[in-house]
Amino acid sequence: MKILLLIAFMGFTGILNAQNESKMKMNAGIITEKIKASKEFYSNVLNFGVVFENDFYLLMHTPNKDSEISFLLPNHPSQEPIFQRASSGVGTYLTIEVEDVDEYYKNIKDKNIPIAIEIRSEAWGDRHFAIVDPNGIGIDIVTYTKPE
Repeated sequence: MKILLLIAFMGFTGILNAQNESKMKMNAGIITEKIKASKEFYSNVLNFGVVFENDFYLLMHTPNKDSEISFLLPNHPSQEPIFQRASSGVGTYLTIEVEDVDEYYKNIKDKNIPIAIEIRSEAWGDRHFAIVDPNGIGIDIVTYTKPE
């Protein structure tokens, strides 16, 4: 009887754990008047693709389709007040991890995109550089390395 109760308990906790570990996905959203400029920047500079687009919303994906970012027009009547104020870009940043940051840096430089932070290696294990999107949001492009 104790063994049956133990097996039943283990099965029940396994179900609970499976529910708590359900798949979760996140995309960052930026409320901006600059949806067109954002689309051009993320498409042409970072090679993102469009998932969905309408007159007030744009959803884009990374080249490998693992992550997404969205852009929403401010003050749109279909949106609740918390999704109406435009972002100022201050206090927000994005990190994009790439396999070869040096190659990515060269490609960005070849496109004449201004570099906000020149490429460098950090003692904590990042090799990275940064650019700024049309919304004033810093984008840290990084390859993680072993700390010194």
